[in-house]
Amino acid sequence: MHLLVEARGLPLVLHLTGGNTVDCAAFEAVLAKLRVRRPAGGRPRTRPDTVIGDKGYSTRKIRLDLRRRGIKAVIPERRDQIANRKRRGSRGGRPHTFDALTYKQRNLVERCIGKLKQWRAIATRFDKLASRYLAGVTIASLMLWLRQAELSDTP
Repeated sequence: MHLLVEARGLPLVLHLTGGNTVDCAAFEAVLAKLRVRRPAGGRPRTRPDTVIGDKGYSTRKIRLDLRRRGIKAVIPERRDQIANRKRRGSRGGRPHTFDALTYKQRNLVERCIGKLKQWRAIATRFDKLASRYLAGVTIASLMLWLRQAELSDTP
């Protein structure tokens, strides 16, 4: 299960892949599903200001794609990438910029996954069909959104 989460920790995009699929393979599909309605109307927003990801998303292709789209990437470098860059010396290039303070917000994704897995069917994946499992995750996500709306309405 791959998620794109908004600033309050609520899921915006859900994407399912097989258990043996690496995170970076699903990155483009997850980002392509992003559609956020603008309050004043018009075309939905499809480009976030910042993408915060773990070391699984630290690939040259992802960083280049984010830079080309004007999205700030807050992704730490893997240890092997750092060693390879240092081994190449001056031809290895500069290290990528990394904002440690912004990266602390990545726990919102982990907390959102934890909230979704409060539902036993999601945590254990009883459903054999991916469409049914995605439907269950979607219902759980809607419940999170409704709970947040209920909490924000109370005085």
